Amino acid sequence: MQLAIEADNLTKRFGRFTAVDQVTFDVKQGEIFGLLGPNGAGKTTIIRMLCTLLLPSDGTARVAGLDVVKQADDVRRMIGVVTEKLIMYDRLTPVENLKVFGKLYNVPNDVLKQRSEDLLRLVDLWEWRDHKVGEFSSGMRQRMNVVRALLHEPKILFLDEPTIGLDPTTAHNIRHFVQKLNDGGITILLTTHYMDEADQLSDRIAIIDKGQIVAVDTPKNLKTKVGSKATLEDVFIKLTGEKMRDAPEKRRFIPWHPHGRGGGHF
Repeated sequence: MQLAIEADNLTKRFGRFTAVDQVTFDVKQGEIFGLLGPNGAGKTTIIRMLCTLLLPSDGTARVAGLDVVKQADDVRRMIGVVTEKLIMYDRLTPVENLKVFGKLYNVPNDVLKQRSEDLLRLVDLWEWRDHKVGEFSSGMRQRMNVVRALLHEPKILFLDEPTIGLDPTTAHNIRHFVQKLNDGGITILLTTHYMDEADQLSDRIAIIDKGQIVAVDTPKNLKTKVGSKATLEDVFIKLTGEKMRDAPEKRRFIPWHPHGRGGGHF
């Protein structure tokens, strides 16, 4: 099967601190691949390198067969990125926001108009097309975030904590939409702290701890290795331990742009 994502000894250092340490894994085309780990384990840093937002310190990675360093512009045209932070302009309507991002992605005007309507209808936001995004609930805003990421019809979608902070009904609808996108042929790399979500959606899961991958397998196989009645949470705790990982973060902001490195905090 053709591979959508390949990471080979991927490493990222910030000064003396190694955030990602020689990580190797692959994601098959058409797969939903879960990336799980405690706070600070390196999940978001891996995604930022794969999305060309951070340069690797060592190792290589290919997305859609393209080198993330040498062919960064081509990679960006092939991917969509959804994070927990809204990448939208509050004072603009959904349609106005999509016009802005459509221009950044060089989507032709006639195509952009129809695609915007189709996507807004798909996530039940068409009737809100003339309202400012700043008036939206957190669930509506996250659905807009997904629409923005799909505007240029990416082949691969990166979802970094897409349901964090959402109410159960909205989170359920987002998960259903993610599955629908995957059924339509989009490869998805998902990070989440919700074990049930990862178990429900993922074809395979990689568990990362302290910058290194400690296990990769299907949810079923991971649970079987721990015990006949084990949950994915049991697997997670067994592999990463019970110690709390919360710690102050030193982060800097890089603005997102589809043709340049940036996009949030790290």
